[in-house]
Formats: sequence, C-alpha cells, structure tokens
Amino acid sequence: MENKKFYITTPIYYVNAKPHIGHAYTTIAADVLARFYRQQLGKENVFFLTGTDEHGAKIQKKAEEAGKSPQEFVDEISSEFKKLWAKDKLNIEYDNFIRTTDGTHIKAVQRVLQTLKDKGAIYKGEYEGLYCVGCEQFKNEDDLVNGKCPDHGTAPDLMKEESYMLKMTEIQAELLEKIEKEEFKVTPEKYKNKIVSFLKNQTLHDVSISRKNVSWGIPLPFDESHTTYVWVDAFLNYLTGLGWDGDENNLPEMWPVDINLIGKDILRVHATIWPAILIHLGIKLPKIIFTHGHILSDGKKMSKTLGNTISIDEMLEKFGTDGTRYLLLSAGPFGEDIDVTMERMVEKYNADLANGLGNLISRVIKLAEGYEFENKNEYDPLIWNKGFIEAFWMDKALERISDHLIRKSNKYITDNKPWELKKTDEAKFKEVMQKLISDLYLVSELFIPFMPETSEKIKKALETKKLDEVLFQRIK
Repeated sequence: MENKKFYITTPIYYVNAKPHIGHAYTTIAADVLARFYRQQLGKENVFFLTGTDEHGAKIQKKAEEAGKSPQEFVDEISSEFKKLWAKDKLNIEYDNFIRTTDGTHIKAVQRVLQTLKDKGAIYKGEYEGLYCVGCEQFKNEDDLVNGKCPDHGTAPDLMKEESYMLKMTEIQAELLEKIEKEEFKVTPEKYKNKIVSFLKNQTLHDVSISRKNVSWGIPLPFDESHTTYVWVDAFLNYLTGLGWDGDENNLPEMWPVDINLIGKDILRVHATIWPAILIHLGIKLPKIIFTHGHILSDGKKMSKTLGNTISIDEMLEKFGTDGTRYLLLSAGPFGEDIDVTMERMVEKYNADLANGLGNLISRVIKLAEGYEFENKNEYDPLIWNKGFIEAFWMDKALERISDHLIRKSNKYITDNKPWELKKTDEAKFKEVMQKLISDLYLVSELFIPFMPETSEKIKKALETKKLDEVLFQRIK
C-alpha cells in the first residue's frame, strides 16, 4: 500500500455491555497495523480511530434495567473500553477515542442529515419491516433461521411506523460497480463475493434512517420528533473522529479511510448503508473494508450456557499484555473464524514464548555478559514483515518470526555450544554470539507492532547485557 498517510478504524463498539474478547481481537489487530505503518511512515502520517457507539433503543432499555439514566450508563461502559485499551491492559495506542455522545459529533451528524435532506437523498415515508432490537437492524426473511435472528435467537418484531428514508435503490448500480472494480474494496474475496451476489440478486430497498419512539438518539434537525437511526449516527464517526464538522466540501486530510476493520456480522450494513451515505454526499469511499471472522471456542460460538466463554480479563491475568496480543493474533488466519481454548493457548504460550523466545533471550544474554557486540543484522525489518502485514496475514508474520529466527537461533545454540566455545575457541565464540545478537535485534524490531513491551525489553537487555526479569515464564 503505497501511501504517504494511513488511516485505520475499528468499528465503534456498542455499549450495551462491557468489552469482550471479540472487541479485543479487532482492536489489537488494528493496533498492530497502526504501529507497523508508524514504523513505515512516521507517527504524524498515521491515524488510528476507535471508540464507542452510544445511542439507540437497546441502550435506552439496558439503562432502564440498570436503574440509570442513559448518559450515566454509557459513561460507565465507555470507560470500561478505555480501561481495557490502556497501556497496563492491552496497550492500544489509538490517536482518538470517539464517543457518539460527544457534542461535536452530534452537531456534525445533524449537519450531514440536513445536507442529505436538502439534496433529496432523504424523504419522509413509512417503513414496514422485521426489526431485531438486539442487532438494532431491520432483517430480510433470508437473514433469519427458523424465523429467528441467528445471532440473538429471537424472532424480530414486525414494525410499521412513520420514518425518514434514505434512497438506496437509485445508487445500487453505482455501488455494485465500485465494489466490482475495487474502487471500494471489500476483502477477503469471499466477503466481496457475498456482497456482489446480494447486490445482483436483490433490490436494495430504501432504508429507514430515523425512529419516532426512541428518545435516546440524535434528533433530526428538520424534525425533532424523530431521532437518528443508530447505524447512520455510528457510520459518520469515521469522519467526525478526524475532527470533521459535517461540511462535505471540507474533508479532513486523512480522508479517505485506508482500512475500515470490521467483524463479519456487520459487513452488510458497512457495504451498503455506509457507502450509500457517502455517495449521496459526493464523498470518496473508504479504500478497503476488511472483514474478519468470529472467535470460537472448541468449534462452537462462545456462550455462558455452554460454559466455553473466555474472558479477556482472564487472558490478561494469565498471559499478560503481550502474551494475550500474541496468542490472539497467532490463533489462525485473520479473516477466518479462529478457534481457541485455554488449554491450547497455555500450550502455545509455553512453546512459543516461554520455551522459545524467553529461553532464547535468557541464554544469549547470559552468554554475552562481559562482551561487546554490534547489531550487524543485514535484514530490513520493515521489508521482512511488509508483505505479510499488508495482506493481513498477521498469524503468518508471527509464525515466520518464530520459525525462521527464534527456533533456528535456539537450534543454532544447541548445535554450536557457545558455552564450550567460550573456553576453547574465543574467536568462534564471538562469531556465533555476533549472529545470535544480530538476529535478536531483528526479532526486537519485528515484534514492535505485535508485542511492543517485549520488544523494548529485548532491546534493553541486548544493550545492557542484563535481563531484569524472565520475559515469559512457563504456565502450568
């Protein structure tokens, strides 16, 4: 991706409940990409946006159940996300954390809605459809399994109400052409095919962008008896999070988005309603929507009923910040569903991090004590990882570091026995140690996006020839 700038977003997370492992997975991946491009382009040319989606009927209901006002409720849950992203937890280095209850966001959304109304893209009508409160989405019959939402296991409500509608049918051909020509790239390929098939085989009906009986939302500027449909409000964060005030003729320098990172459950709306808004406004579409899979446990969707849920707090307590980041991103191809269990993660942690990386650093630093070695690494770390990360192959990038550097270095120590060479052949000892030190410098550079704290600790140990702590201890 030959850019002078890089702008990446996570979805903004719905604050009906505290953050879970799925939120962490998406955000860690975005953080890795942002850190990698900062290495390439410099900090000032990269912008990483995350945040929380805080309006809608579901929030209103959850707040009532908790005996709190909606604002109190969203303040509390939003702060839980910020705490989890903090340096002492998942170490997410975002540039902005947007909340859809921010005053500047609300004003910009109202300005956009007024513009869309003035352009004739929004009109007053009546909407009838099957509405799932859990998804905050209208559903087609094809979306349901035995008449129920597959994600929530509940039958959607048949709703008919006065509503303001966004014109979708008239932009369908243009949207399809942009996706097929990859001006608006939906990836991986299987998700592009899914959306193309949907757009070719079904008419994109005009969608409701307002609710009349939901008070917890942004009032429409041209009709305050309606509040903005939560998805329209949420999508605009990708612009307002850059400080945009809603003027379609004055876009932020970072626009367009280079990567909208999303989970597969929100692909349809991101590939239809979101670009439709931008097309109506005459604004460039995001370059890439990258869709990743779900996290399964033992082949099944995580659920309290099955007792197979893995909490992100539990992972952090057991594996630490960098261990958690490593295990989630190395669990399988990013873009597919990944399957994790605590047993397998403990096994991988011990094999890759405790016995692999941790053991290697301890051995090398102990042997190097009292000697001076330079960093003679001949590889450019940015080129080493570039192809993998640009293709979103984060698991392969980690596997390559582990296989080609860490395992080979441990074998190189076993084969060459530098502790014996130290006594019998100092020249050979220095040659062996120089290679090991140089390879570890490369490892420390390659791990910057994935395990930033570990990277710093490796560098410090190589410079001082002292290891203040065992980096990764075996877990039983």
